Amino acid sequence: MEQETAPRRNRARNSCAWCGREIVESDIGRRRKYCKQSCRQRAYEQRSLVAGSSIPADAVVLSAGEADDLIERLFRLRCAAEDIATAVDENAGKNELASLGAELVALAKEAERWR
Repeated sequence: MEQETAPRRNRARNSCAWCGREIVESDIGRRRKYCKQSCRQRAYEQRSLVAGSSIPADAVVLSAGEADDLIERLFRLRCAAEDIATAVDENAGKNELASLGAELVALAKEAERWR
């Protein structure tokens, strides 16, 4: 009689709850929420700061500089998407579209890091 083994989880990819970096999960243990200890600590500090205040626990507070940086990343992302739309309208070649698509993906990953 063959012995059954527990099904292994597929290696899942998710993002750090604090900085947005990609986390590659291992096959054992529970899923990680933060990519490193410093992100876990920053999240704890923020939760502690809003405890007992009227600010919701899940609120995101950004400095003016962080907000400006996020706006800039989103603007660059939109420009890259517009570049692809223009290239499609102009019947650009496969290589050019692939290059523009790769740039769009890179900018989207950068924009995900909102802290």
